[in-house]
Amino acid sequence: MNQKIRITKEFSFETGHALYGYDGLCKNVHGHSYKLYVTVIGKPIDKSQNVKFGMVIDFADLKKIVKEEIIVPFDHATVLNCNSPHNELAKQMEEKGNKIVRVNYQPTCEMLVSDFAKKIQARLPKSLKLHSLKLRETATAYAEWYAEDNF
Repeated sequence: MNQKIRITKEFSFETGHALYGYDGLCKNVHGHSYKLYVTVIGKPIDKSQNVKFGMVIDFADLKKIVKEEIIVPFDHATVLNCNSPHNELAKQMEEKGNKIVRVNYQPTCEMLVSDFAKKIQARLPKSLKLHSLKLRETATAYAEWYAEDNF
């Protein structure tokens, strides 16, 4: 088979964040039940002796990458911009046993999905390409990242 196929796997995780300097409610520390949809594109393995024959990527292999890069670090953590006064808040929260992820950007849905794209793409086999990510922050709001828009 010479055709490229897109496959998607969905992930869920709980994460808190706060937007420093924002003029609305999201300036307060709060959380979301995120859903992340990861779509990769590639050609199915065409060697019948390969245990992954017919797969673009084994869903278990994709799950391992996303779990290690996104789920384990971000699930039940609070994400704060370390380039803002929230860095002091992060220190205080960590001292009290809270799980903190420090980032070099405003932790909006848009910036998180961009960061996730870099992390996931770096771990994919060279034969595959990250096609898109969709990060759903609430039932009615999400950000999308597409490779074709970024290369």
